Amino acid sequence: MTARGLDGIRVVELGRMVAAPWTAKLLADLGADVIKVEPPEGDTARRRGPFAVDAGRSDPEAGSGLVGGLFAAINTNKRGVVADLAQPDGRATLQELLADADLFIHDLAPRTAAAHGLTAESLRAQHPSLVTTSITPFGQTGPYADWRATELQVIHGGGWGWLTPGCVQDAELPPLKPHGHQAAFQSGFAAACASLAAVDRAQRTGHGEHIDFAQMSYVVGMLEAAFISWSYRGENPSRLGARILNPWGIFPASDGHIFLVCVEADQWERLKDFMGRPEWADMDIFATLEGRFENEDLLRMWLGEWIAAQPVTELFHRGQAERLAFAPVNTVAQMAADPHLAARDFLVTYDQPGLGSVTVPGAPSRLANRWWSIRRPAPALGEHNGTGFGDAAEAAPAQPPPAAPMTRPSDRPLDGVTVADFTWVWAGPYCTLHLAHLGATVVKIESAARPDLGRRLPTQSGRHTPTLDTNGYFNQYGQGKQSITVDMGTAEGRGLAKRLALACDLVVSNYATGVMDGWGLGYEALAAERPDVIVGAISGYGHHGPYKSYMGYGPTTGPLSGLASMTGYPGTDADELGVSLGDPAAGIATAYALVAALVARRRTGEGQFIDTSMWEATTACTPEGWMEWVLKGTQPDPMGNLDPLWSPHNLYRCAGNDDWIAICCVDEAEWSALAGITGIDPADERFATAADRKANEAELDKLIGAWTRERDQWDVTELLQAAGVPAFPSLSARTLEVNPHLVERGLIERLDHPVVGQMSHVGIPWLLTDGTNGVRAPAPTLGQHTHDVLADVLGLNPAEIAALEAAGALR
Repeated sequence: MTARGLDGIRVVELGRMVAAPWTAKLLADLGADVIKVEPPEGDTARRRGPFAVDAGRSDPEAGSGLVGGLFAAINTNKRGVVADLAQPDGRATLQELLADADLFIHDLAPRTAAAHGLTAESLRAQHPSLVTTSITPFGQTGPYADWRATELQVIHGGGWGWLTPGCVQDAELPPLKPHGHQAAFQSGFAAACASLAAVDRAQRTGHGEHIDFAQMSYVVGMLEAAFISWSYRGENPSRLGARILNPWGIFPASDGHIFLVCVEADQWERLKDFMGRPEWADMDIFATLEGRFENEDLLRMWLGEWIAAQPVTELFHRGQAERLAFAPVNTVAQMAADPHLAARDFLVTYDQPGLGSVTVPGAPSRLANRWWSIRRPAPALGEHNGTGFGDAAEAAPAQPPPAAPMTRPSDRPLDGVTVADFTWVWAGPYCTLHLAHLGATVVKIESAARPDLGRRLPTQSGRHTPTLDTNGYFNQYGQGKQSITVDMGTAEGRGLAKRLALACDLVVSNYATGVMDGWGLGYEALAAERPDVIVGAISGYGHHGPYKSYMGYGPTTGPLSGLASMTGYPGTDADELGVSLGDPAAGIATAYALVAALVARRRTGEGQFIDTSMWEATTACTPEGWMEWVLKGTQPDPMGNLDPLWSPHNLYRCAGNDDWIAICCVDEAEWSALAGITGIDPADERFATAADRKANEAELDKLIGAWTRERDQWDVTELLQAAGVPAFPSLSARTLEVNPHLVERGLIERLDHPVVGQMSHVGIPWLLTDGTNGVRAPAPTLGQHTHDVLADVLGLNPAEIAALEAAGALR
């Protein structure tokens, strides 16, 4: 049997729905032994669906064998046991599993965790070397810690909903939730990354850790330029208005919809040539970035008329041949038939008892050492009762005994790890930002000859003379890193960059496919000199397959992944996701894979090449849409903030200027409390059951909306939360900066940057119990650490550094 990267790591998962189960599945997929602990009624996701329409597959009333599509997709590779934590024997079962585990993942609110004896303090006392990750909507501390929330509240509370879908002209249309559970999936990747790093430290030192992960905080950190547009420029982005970069958007074509974005000026020039230089395109009003922004309505009208006559597939491939970032707005069925995904073996088929043969998105990254696989289907409820880690079907490899406990563990899990950072803009810097948050020394290799686009975007500080060091975008995603300038246009510069790559523990890039190879820094070239090298490469379409040279940006992945076709207001066409999801999705997926490879190399000595496609990393987070297509032959239509099952589940207008609140009820107790507070007659037959409320959703929303319209959004939030009803305002960057919960948890950082001073940035979304919290340093100025890195990482003396300067390599 081929060894997998995380073989021998033992994980206990106590979670429902998506965030905690997805965190555990990511580890299970790479070989970890995961035991899922469920209550007697099972994980809520079991009853979530989608369910197959044919009689030969699972029935929603099938009892203990119940496996809905969402549950099946995010619980493969696990064993499952039942433990009623309200009973002594259930608590004993859990403690027996924890005694043999390396990692415990749960989603319990603080009061619930305390009631079951599962606080950080009690777990540390009983299991000193255990790593515990709690992944909850608001975290274990702060004013909102015990508040209730679903995906709806996390998306809107974290500011993502406020930006979605973008370019809305009607202010009466509410902020929007993207399809599915995107906050939970992205949080799960980050939690898996941090958990693995802490497990690695625990196995080397004997010291455990508690990671207090807050989903709302994580969402605040993935708002692209929104937060820093407010903190640096005093602009408060929302779903209303036009994009700064144009052209940008989804356009109707002759046989479907297609997305287009032009990021750089040369791309706009190529687009004009591609269209045959129509007279309107050469008008002076479109000659500059500012002109295209100010005249976005005219640009969209004329460009839309031209696109409307073109077939999607032809426009996609012909445009890409001219290095234009066209992307089709895919359905699930179109992706299932796509030759590029087939060539990359992205889709996998397995047998799920009760559902039959199902096809799902596969690994978020393509690994040279094929650790990823689906080895077992999702478990039936209690399928593995009575078993523990010693009863695994496949014996775990022998592990070295842990080191003798230290007086104090290393400060952060990745202390001592070095990263050669060949990244720019967002996806790559987002990846290495998380490695820096975990303690790694991240050395960003950049150049004044072609500065990072993140230093050049129109997000400069409004309080300072603009330079390459005053850009909020770069300063947000460059936190905690070091900067060295290397001119890759010189042989000396390329040679120096290779020495850095070979000297570091991890190498990361997100340049276009072929750029690193052209510099002699591709995986094969590095592995020839260092066989255990670990390389993470992020690109739009991946480094293998027929589309590998196609141009891809984060905004293209919403359309490519099918999410755009499932997102939007009810009854409308496909729409955008508010943020360029492919960038953070690929970035955090790669960070998780890099840490997994580091953990594996410590035990096996083998390296890894991580080939992350932004398209695939985003599509991996769409199991609900995929499973509906697999099981029913359809996919979800856009439904705004509504939910397929739960009602009420919507955004409601409050008193004030564009103030909204997200309210939902997922069980009868919550509905009873909401009805009592809002004055809705509980005897009204239209709302007697969950099915009735869903069938009469429009009438119910009108009643709730009439009640909220006269009230302040925070007054409503506190009133409903006190009654146990999930409710939270839809927040903007302006309100997030001063939110008392985020401030108390230390998420808003104001470190003293050498040029811009103390500006607000989003910090780390988790808190450690044993490690130091908070961002260690502001983003670097261009080349700030060049001499220090050359001396500390490569051991160069002043004369050698001077020679490199004389050769023009350090600029």
